Amino acid sequence: MDTNTLGTLVWQLSTRWRSAVDRAVAPLGLTQAQYTALSTLAAMRARGESPSQRALAEQMGVSPIFASKLVRALEAQKLIQRADHPQDARAYCLTLSRNGQTQLALARAAVRALEETLTAPVGDPGGNAAQALRIMLKALLATPVSETVPPEITVARSAQRPTSMTANANAPRPFTAR
Repeated sequence: MDTNTLGTLVWQLSTRWRSAVDRAVAPLGLTQAQYTALSTLAAMRARGESPSQRALAEQMGVSPIFASKLVRALEAQKLIQRADHPQDARAYCLTLSRNGQTQLALARAAVRALEETLTAPVGDPGGNAAQALRIMLKALLATPVSETVPPEITVARSAQRPTSMTANANAPRPFTAR
């Protein structure tokens, strides 16, 4: 019986996939995260959305700060443009530039070729095994991720922390004015 946990296998696959995509899009001057941002932005625009940076972050599942760094880098490469947002005066509306559309098309071709290689062990992309894997992966992706630490880990951490009563007696004490 395989002793690897499903979480470990999913994490290893995700890490391997990201590294492979990084290598595939590097000749285009992109990283995996930048490719994902461009691809996500294009999909949002194709659905008729006028995505802001925050909406892009939410769609990608990344923090607004990370999305901001991605947007700035892509804007510096002239792959995306920011304009005033039609519904929110505090936000910018993001669009792909012509150069961004061209780079995305090239990157998608490279990633598609990579995907064919990496998913070959599953068999025919339209086959039963591939469809079963799609269903399982979508179920995993639909499961909410808790932002909190499980109670058993919190208890274990607090048991390891020294309290002021058990702290090193030889440690320097803070100066207190009288």
